Amino acid sequence: MLRLEKRAQPSKQWAALAPVLAVLITMVVGGGLFALLGKNPFEVIRTIFWDPLFGEFAFYYRPQLLIKAGPLILIAIGLSLGFRAGIWNIGAEGQYIIGALCGAGVALTFYPLDAWFLFPMMILAGALGGWAWAMIPALLKVRFGTNEILVSLMLVYVAEKLLAAMALGPMRNPEGHGFPGSRNLQQYESAHNAELFTGSGLHWGGITALLAVICAYILLNRHILGFNIRLLGQAPRAARFAGVNPNRLTVFCLGISGALAGLAGMYEISGPSGQVSIDFNVGYGFTAIIVAFLGRLHPVGILLAGLLMALTYIGGEIAQSNMNLPAAAIQMFQGMMLFFLLAVDLMANYRLRLTRAEVS
Repeated sequence: MLRLEKRAQPSKQWAALAPVLAVLITMVVGGGLFALLGKNPFEVIRTIFWDPLFGEFAFYYRPQLLIKAGPLILIAIGLSLGFRAGIWNIGAEGQYIIGALCGAGVALTFYPLDAWFLFPMMILAGALGGWAWAMIPALLKVRFGTNEILVSLMLVYVAEKLLAAMALGPMRNPEGHGFPGSRNLQQYESAHNAELFTGSGLHWGGITALLAVICAYILLNRHILGFNIRLLGQAPRAARFAGVNPNRLTVFCLGISGALAGLAGMYEISGPSGQVSIDFNVGYGFTAIIVAFLGRLHPVGILLAGLLMALTYIGGEIAQSNMNLPAAAIQMFQGMMLFFLLAVDLMANYRLRLTRAEVS
């Protein structure tokens, strides 16, 4: 019979191979799912992973890769800091929404002002909005010992209601003939997060995501604060004996993740999305959790995982359009990556042993 036996030390080989194996297993099992839906699994997998990069219209889809990957990487970097410390922010989607609302609020307040300082003010407002929303679960945890997972998650639904209220009320376009939604910020030059190079898909959100990767790498590998974050996650008791203050790190990690999620929302609403609308949020805050774990909570790994997840977004949209696949099937395919990553991860800490069954 087969049984799991705990390893004396975690296997570095399995830890490195886990993301690759998870993606391969997802392709196989996902292919079976697509076959059950009556689609050619090989054609669907090719459409998702090949066509956006090398297909007939790849020149159009390649820039979208950076547009989709930017917010995923930015949010995942913030989440990874907390996850490494054992601080679980599951509400980045809400912080993303609040950051977008705060950034758009600055732009709409000063409309139609044409000034160089408007966009920097939007960036600051977006970061502060996400930070403030994350401070709610942070302070409740520090002061009353509440569970940050539940509080941050529940605040997502509050943020969604606030988004709908703003799209239908104070932020609604006065020239929009009663339709929900704000003015289009893409037509407001001072507030538009435009492409830095035409046709590249690169805007300030992508630049900020790359800077976040670099800063997170330096923090985790070259700074005492990064050491404390890793120590708190791996050995909480040892961290306390070493003088690490868990409450301060909780506030710091949740604050940073909230600020980065808020920035992602601000860049998105002033760029690709363009306006405050009821359906503005598309789940980037939740998908970023998959990106963080698929990237092994490592900044460089998150960069690669964010690009991969962006590829599934774009390829999934192509598959929905060309092959009439339901959106739920693509979302399930993305969720499989995290499921199989966690399953394969088990082998980093355990090994399978073949033993003889005991005869009674």
